[in-house]
Amino acid sequence: MSKKYKFLDQVNFPSDIKKLSVAELKCLADEVRQEMIEAVSSTGGHLGAGLGVVELSVALHYVFNTPSDKLVWDVGHQTYPHKILTGRKDKIRTLRKGGGLSGFTKRSESEFDPFGAAHSSTSISSALGIAVANKISNKSNSVVAIIGDGAMSAGMAYEGMNNAGESKTKLIVILNDNDMSIAKPVGAMRTYLAKILSGKLYFSLRETIKLIISSFSKRFSNKAGKAEDFFRSAVTGGTLFNSMGFYYIGPIDGHDLNDLISVLKNAKEVNYEGPIMIHIKTEKGKGYKFAERSVDKYHGVTKFNVNTGIQEKSKSILPAYTKVFANTLIKHAEKDSKIVGITAAMPSGTGMDLFGEKFKDRMFDVGIAEQHAVTFAAGLATEGFKPYAAIYSTFLQRAYDQVVHDVAIQSLPVRFAIDRAGLVGADGPTHAGSFDITYLSTLPNFVVMAASDEAELVRMINTSVDINDKPSAFRYPRGNGLGINLPSITEKLNLGKGRIIKEGKQVAVLNFGARLNECLIAYENLKKKGINFTLFDARFAKPLDENAIWQLANDHEIIITIEEGSIGGFGSHVSQFLFDKNLIDNNIKFRSMILPDRFIDHDKPDLMYKYAGLDASSIEAKILDTLNSKIVIKKSN
Repeated sequence: MSKKYKFLDQVNFPSDIKKLSVAELKCLADEVRQEMIEAVSSTGGHLGAGLGVVELSVALHYVFNTPSDKLVWDVGHQTYPHKILTGRKDKIRTLRKGGGLSGFTKRSESEFDPFGAAHSSTSISSALGIAVANKISNKSNSVVAIIGDGAMSAGMAYEGMNNAGESKTKLIVILNDNDMSIAKPVGAMRTYLAKILSGKLYFSLRETIKLIISSFSKRFSNKAGKAEDFFRSAVTGGTLFNSMGFYYIGPIDGHDLNDLISVLKNAKEVNYEGPIMIHIKTEKGKGYKFAERSVDKYHGVTKFNVNTGIQEKSKSILPAYTKVFANTLIKHAEKDSKIVGITAAMPSGTGMDLFGEKFKDRMFDVGIAEQHAVTFAAGLATEGFKPYAAIYSTFLQRAYDQVVHDVAIQSLPVRFAIDRAGLVGADGPTHAGSFDITYLSTLPNFVVMAASDEAELVRMINTSVDINDKPSAFRYPRGNGLGINLPSITEKLNLGKGRIIKEGKQVAVLNFGARLNECLIAYENLKKKGINFTLFDARFAKPLDENAIWQLANDHEIIITIEEGSIGGFGSHVSQFLFDKNLIDNNIKFRSMILPDRFIDHDKPDLMYKYAGLDASSIEAKILDTLNSKIVIKKSN
């Protein structure tokens, strides 16, 4: 920390928080908020969500005995205050930097992070697992799941709630409501009722009444129980949660430490077998005026000036892949009324916000619900529409079953625009697009493309428009293109046909995706050493350009594939083809360059690719190493 703080300087771990008075806790919360603003201004990251839960973070660590008691945070966007309070404040300015703190919870980073989370809506399920484990082991530790209102749009949250309601296991779930306004505004009466309904006296009275009415008829008992649920629901709005087996409390002011501490203590101490839902209302971006005034409450920010709130803008004049996708799709949609856009809570991240501005009735943001997004797109496709599901590679993983059963098996022409393909930098392995080539190319009835530059992306979008008998996907990286002139929307590719970029001898490098520019750098470096290799841009992992690969294998001694993906992808399909044609047995040396069999921690993208062995120098080294290998090649006549 660069600043001096009266109370935060005294807090190294949550045990130190318990030494402070409630009045001092309020000052501590102010200091945590200021430190977070200062830190994120220098690192970039997720700001608004964390600002909204500062008081909650302080109250949780004050009331519960962490790390023995478990706090399971959903997504992780809101965990920066939690990190500051749990022994990581001196590293908070290393957030999302190479070798620094993760932007999400991470088990290997701290014992105060019992469950890693970077995708949404996992907290209830994982916390229930921990709570049941404690129950089986006769442990009395508290388990608390914190989930946001946005995350409640995902089906997994309700699956977890349904199981929790049936489990008869004590679990505290805190619903952080900062956007959707699921409840009416917080008032004094609601807060008062929340305190009463969470108190030990009410729970004791409730259990006593249960014993009394149990001696009466079943009919009377049922009516009495329904009457109590009706009363609580009428004053608290918790009908949904009550019906799922939760004891609902709220809503309460999530910025009032007195109320938070009171309710959390009651929930912790009460002898209640079953899940408890505490509904709090917070303001995203709380305490930083520029975030409070912003439309997105400064959800995700670059580095910014604390005094002005102005964020650093990219100095690059090169077009972003996401924007190229959006603008190209808009041009097609102007001519084709059947084109519709779908996103899962990422309209600005995928460019679908731009599409929605032009075609309000043809863009659908389904919330954090990738499974629904895919099957929704499949339904549209059955009626002759051309749905484009723009989903990050890492999030599409969540809907793989739907991709297989609802799209591929039925051969429905859903178009998947796969953004954030490959390694993504500061968000680290949880957000890397490492596996989509593998998990899509293995499916029958799929066209799988990867853009080597922004011009190729346009051609692939153009091509996908006319693929009406099967699903298709085109992947492209995060960030900016190369500055290549973009073709018109009429320029299309022949399905399953690649292109020769450079012609050489001995070695053929088959590129799939955005490593093409690194291949070209390697080409120029090796050219200076008298080595010319053939560079082939495959374009398609499926269908493969078998004729071209056959010819390249017969004309060269070495085949090297390169892709920004895991094992089982483009290189695996090429090797399978070569094996099937008996080309590897007699004719050819084969090597594949893929992402290593490990998760690569967050860093600058170029450094991540260097660690992965997929940069220009690694390509050059692979070619030289293969040329110098002592395996004798005997070309068949």
